Amino acid sequence: MTEDTTRDRLDALESRLAYQEDWLDTLDRALAAQDRRVAQLERTNDMLRERLRNLRQSVDHMSDDDAPTPSDEIPPHY
Repeated sequence: MTEDTTRDRLDALESRLAYQEDWLDTLDRALAAQDRRVAQLERTNDMLRERLRNLRQSVDHMSDDDAPTPSDEIPPHY
């Protein structure tokens, strides 16, 4: 191989390496953003589960006497 050919090949490899490093940085940033988003969604999911559990407990503790009867409810046309 001539020195020019070797230099061209080295330049091509350096160019490819630079592209791959840039692409790797881009993927790393995207992965970090997704990780933050997943953590946020997990916190939201945990909060909603807790609220749902509390609502279920509230409904379970309500007695039938607390529920309005049909005679207690006034129709909307009155």
